[in-house]
Amino acid sequence: MATMSRALGSAFAGFTRTPTMTPPTTFPPQCTSSALLLHWHRSRGSGARRFACGRNARISMSLRAGIVGLPNVGKSTLFNAIVENGKAQAANFPFCTINPNVGVVAIPDARLHVLSKLSKSQQTIPTSIELVDIAGLVKGASKGEGLGNQFLSNIREVDSILQVVRCFEDDDIVHVNGKVDPKSDIDVINLELIFCDLEQIEKRLDKLKKSKTKDQQVKVKEQAEKSGLEKIQTALMDGKPARSVELADHEKEAIQHLCLLTMKPVIYVANVTESDLAEPDGNPHVKEVAKLATDLQSGMVTISAQVCNTPI
Repeated sequence: MATMSRALGSAFAGFTRTPTMTPPTTFPPQCTSSALLLHWHRSRGSGARRFACGRNARISMSLRAGIVGLPNVGKSTLFNAIVENGKAQAANFPFCTINPNVGVVAIPDARLHVLSKLSKSQQTIPTSIELVDIAGLVKGASKGEGLGNQFLSNIREVDSILQVVRCFEDDDIVHVNGKVDPKSDIDVINLELIFCDLEQIEKRLDKLKKSKTKDQQVKVKEQAEKSGLEKIQTALMDGKPARSVELADHEKEAIQHLCLLTMKPVIYVANVTESDLAEPDGNPHVKEVAKLATDLQSGMVTISAQVCNTPI
């Protein structure tokens, strides 16, 4: 477990509120749960933070990451590998996962033990990450296809996204689009998130235009929200995620309550076969994912979920 959490830790290390590209990370064959996660924790900073969005938001020390992707790309297999005693069903048919699987993983960090000794703490509690294995998304989800709205609402409740991308060929494992094509797979996911955000922004802007408030403070906040949303709307129409937009601090604060899907930090998880782990650059699918991750201002890691899920 410790190996995988640390590896994920390095993958997320470059993230701030405006994500930047980090060098691709490759997991060793004997990866286990802790390695994929430490990178993610460091990327999001420390201290108490708001958990989820909207009316149900609460303050928590835990972080929440959603594992997303098309059906049959290895999401549940990865979840089972990361989460100790993970028991998500992983089968060779679409929508094997319907209701999200949730697991909490502690992040090992040697620095914590040093601090604990210096402070003579009676108890040492590591930071944890809550992982959510979300049902596979298909083209048209923003219009209700597949599990549609349910899938998108589950993504809205997480802080960051691990998008699993199939980078292996296997005739025994069905691909919903008939062939392995990472760019097409990533485009499907990202476009559905963009369509969902566009619809939400259009509704919100329409409501702001009809606002008749006379409260000056409310007017200022609404103007900041309108300004931020119009900038994001322009970017989305060009196929760019909300997180790529430069916003003033007051604009970021004003739109935060909307929990836009494309505002969330993303790490692309290239899922390969065991034979590709030693030299992932030799896999053309991995190269394609790496380029797309850079273009989309996101991070990337390379793993073999099946190997990680195999008992040692």
